[in-house]
Amino acid sequence: MKLKNAITDVRGIEVGHAQNEEALTGCTVILCRKGAVAGVDVRGGAPGTRETDLLDPVNLVEKVHAVVLAGGSAFGLDAASGVMRYLEENKIGFNTGAARVPIVPSAILYDLGLGRADVRPDSAMGALAAASAGSTPPAEGNVGAGTGASVGKMFGNALAMKSGLGTASMEIGGGVIVGAIVAVNAWGDVVDPETGQIIAGLRSGKIGPLRVGKEGQFADTLAMMKSPVGRSVLGLTSRSNTVIGVVATNAKLTKAQATKVAQMAQDGFARTIRPAHTMLDGDVIFALSTGTKNANVSTVGAFAAEVMAEAILRAVQMAKSAGGLPGLSDK
Repeated sequence: MKLKNAITDVRGIEVGHAQNEEALTGCTVILCRKGAVAGVDVRGGAPGTRETDLLDPVNLVEKVHAVVLAGGSAFGLDAASGVMRYLEENKIGFNTGAARVPIVPSAILYDLGLGRADVRPDSAMGALAAASAGSTPPAEGNVGAGTGASVGKMFGNALAMKSGLGTASMEIGGGVIVGAIVAVNAWGDVVDPETGQIIAGLRSGKIGPLRVGKEGQFADTLAMMKSPVGRSVLGLTSRSNTVIGVVATNAKLTKAQATKVAQMAQDGFARTIRPAHTMLDGDVIFALSTGTKNANVSTVGAFAAEVMAEAILRAVQMAKSAGGLPGLSDK
């Protein structure tokens, strides 16, 4: 099978988006109609999540039927209700005897400061995204949960850049495929791990009377954190961040193994986002297993980090200018 560099290359995974382009917010649904063994790793200091406790390997439920990534801060968790409704109508869910209950974990990012704060992903938008889900490669950039995403926000939106949503996949031997999808709304900068160069993030410019960075260059969030002006804003700086994503594989994993893969996939954040996992980010990765292929969990996790890093790069490369922020795809 020729891969299309998308998480939908993993059999059993479908993706659907819905967004409000004027309000700059949206949601992305990753559907697993037949269920998928799932794990999660919550790494950032300011997460917003739903139904993550049940993914603990010691808990009863083995499989989920969808994962929702949404903007809208905590309001956006409501999108999962619409996905549950869609799945129930299609008779998909955990059989409790009295009813089938769809299992739909979710994570959100904060995008209220870029578009309209009074318009957020809701149940209706979640249902719309679920109904649009399919196995073709999903759109990237300013779509779904990436519609209002941005990066480089040490000084809020003033010197930030537009980001978005990206996806990627690879075959790692023996017919085993690993894919990723991610909405990149990081406080820090996005770095190409091959060159070490910033490709999107905190721009140089003026904040009031202060000059940030050198003209024509990225200001470099990590360097600014050591500077007097950077130190002065760290306690006051924007909390409108978080990177949320999913890795999926057709390898057979237990819940404990899926959790380990989610943990290892966080290395993809660390390789491409500088700094990552701060107290100002709510970074979350879900891991899904849909298949029966035999594979070493360490190998799956190692390449989950690689494919997540590629998806992060695509998220900024495919982003268009919006909300007054420049995007790389315009170039």
